Amino acid sequence: MNSKLIQKYNIPGPRYTSYPTVPFWDKEGIALEDWKKTVKKSFQESNDTEGISLYIHLPFCESLCTFCACHKRITKRHEVEEPYIDTVLKEWNLYCDLFEERPKIREIHLGGGTPTFFSMENLKKLIDGIFERAERTETFDYSFEGHPNHTSKEQLQGLFDLGFKRNSFGIQDYDPKVQKAIHRIQTFEEVKKITDWSREIGYESVSHDLIFGLPFQTEESIRETIKKTIELKPDRIAYYSYAHVPWVKGVGQRGFDENDLPKDSEKRHLYELGKQLFFDNGYEEIGMDHFALPTDSMYKAMENHKLHRNFMGYTAGKTQLMIGLGVSSIADSWYSFAQNEKKVEDYQRIVNEGKFPVYRGHLLTEKDLIVRKHILNIMCNLETSWEDEKLQFEELPMCLDLLQEMKEDGLLEIHENGLKVHEEGRMFIRNICMAFDLRLIENKPETRIFSMTI
Repeated sequence: MNSKLIQKYNIPGPRYTSYPTVPFWDKEGIALEDWKKTVKKSFQESNDTEGISLYIHLPFCESLCTFCACHKRITKRHEVEEPYIDTVLKEWNLYCDLFEERPKIREIHLGGGTPTFFSMENLKKLIDGIFERAERTETFDYSFEGHPNHTSKEQLQGLFDLGFKRNSFGIQDYDPKVQKAIHRIQTFEEVKKITDWSREIGYESVSHDLIFGLPFQTEESIRETIKKTIELKPDRIAYYSYAHVPWVKGVGQRGFDENDLPKDSEKRHLYELGKQLFFDNGYEEIGMDHFALPTDSMYKAMENHKLHRNFMGYTAGKTQLMIGLGVSSIADSWYSFAQNEKKVEDYQRIVNEGKFPVYRGHLLTEKDLIVRKHILNIMCNLETSWEDEKLQFEELPMCLDLLQEMKEDGLLEIHENGLKVHEEGRMFIRNICMAFDLRLIENKPETRIFSMTI
């Protein structure tokens, strides 16, 4: 690990779950008719061949985790469940009314918040309601996120019976001092129980999410957390860099002092340590922040160059159209993006008025689409090519000039028709993508809006 390079390239930058990234969407937003037009176009182009994806945001949590930057609503009042599910199904019906045939759903992901905040009865009502106007593709991949303390065996079995074969649990860290600081207290025994239940029921893939760079983390505590994780041998491990963005409205990241966080090379050492421990136990690195056993579908997707990245992160499959349902959800028609209202009350009011709850979006230009492909290629395959003239754009020479220093630092190689990221450059993948990010280059923010890249 080169500490000088870490200090050099550790700057604020996007995570590239989209291009353009959300801060650089058109300020005027997207006209609702343009959004619906691109949704219909994408549906017509892809429904019969690959199907569509659904991301459903279930925002409720019983307590606030102070590391979390997701859109959530903290409450212990479970009477909020049914009205929210009813609204999501009404929104889904607005989309179904756009389509000329029944949608074929290849992927569903329930995110949050805490999806397992909801009772199994209401989760079943949600999924059954979705399929009243849809059908499954021949092969499908349905997954959900769960909180170890708030996931029952009944929920695991019920969701499995509805077609969900993957789940992921937010573990973050097992150290008591770290758990107290981030207000996420759960025991190893609780995590083991839900992992064992998942395997007993028949889930094909169980994922554990860990975070490095949290307050009070040390080499010793990370070793212990990963030792316990390896003991349970999840099929996938997401090892995320903590994104400290307390200036973002609604983020509860002020429960600890910034001085309590591991800094720069110290933080990156925690990643490199974790990475080596995963390698030592049979895991392979997938893109950025992810590891998987060779038996897992995500590893196979990487091997077959079918890995994809969207607002949910890395996925083992791609659909051209991803519809986001629920408060704050972001949808992707490939040609445009649209995000729903962020307040539960506003979202429910607008949908119950029979309207799409879109409050902002972006209609991609032809150049946006080209740059998007390059950034996706780099994020997923660690390489990209412009041999095809359709993947060339006017500013490409400028982008390559911006990469020269990284090339000289041994992070990547550039040849006549493309580039390839070296293993040493993997930790700087966000920086490499930034050289292609024309929106960021042309409109450098005057204030800090992104987390650090490393």
